[in-house]
Amino acid sequence: MGSIFKESLLAGKVAFVTGGGSGIGQRMAERFVEHGAQVMLAGRRQEKLDAAAAAIRQNGGFAATAALDVRDYEKVAEALRKTKDELGPIDIVLCAAAGNFPAPVTGMSANGFKAVIDIDLNGTFNTCRAAYEHLRKPGASIVCISANHATQPIAYQSHVCAAKAGIELLTRTIAIEWGPEGVRANCITPGPTDDTEGMKRLAPTEEIRNRIVKHVPLRRYGTKDELADLALFLCSDAAAYITGAVYVCDGGQGLVRSGILEAAQ
Repeated sequence: MGSIFKESLLAGKVAFVTGGGSGIGQRMAERFVEHGAQVMLAGRRQEKLDAAAAAIRQNGGFAATAALDVRDYEKVAEALRKTKDELGPIDIVLCAAAGNFPAPVTGMSANGFKAVIDIDLNGTFNTCRAAYEHLRKPGASIVCISANHATQPIAYQSHVCAAKAGIELLTRTIAIEWGPEGVRANCITPGPTDDTEGMKRLAPTEEIRNRIVKHVPLRRYGTKDELADLALFLCSDAAAYITGAVYVCDGGQGLVRSGILEAAQ
């Protein structure tokens, strides 16, 4: 499935993408390249980054890689400097690195809770903060990946709920503070998205998958392509006056509570 857009909306742009070696982050990076950008794919596993970069190059685009852990501020800052040196001034930062596992509060260790906060929330802060010196110019754009967990408590997901809520308010605060320098910062909130590691963990069986989709008004899972098109829009000049926004792309899932949709039919 290709992009709905027909023009090169990011020609000459340079994007730094955490979580770029797989899943949503990888697909968004690919979409950026399809529209003229060069990308630095950042993530923990070099083999995944290499495979993602190779796929981009095979399709005629350009991608470099930087193996790092977003929990390590200095490594993130080093990768951003590498991006500028190798690709040129940075225009776009996409924070898509994330961690998740289902566990009740009483069944989760302090280290388990901290791990998700560190990857999702602190990793987003580290990436944005380290990128500030590169982004402080008109036209620069930050996109952070959130989730419905940010506003809706979900059992067995207390760590993710806390992290995503923090990401949304962090992003909106950055929009206020860095806006005068021309930097835009927005969030994307995906719903249940097919072919992602998160859904494999949260919906490991067909029974659970079917149960989830019953509570989505559009009655289907979203695709990585749909999320990639939204990210492309937010990083393009078409969204030049949009900042501090949280764009929900969830098929309407967040509009209903569990069971209400079924009861109404």
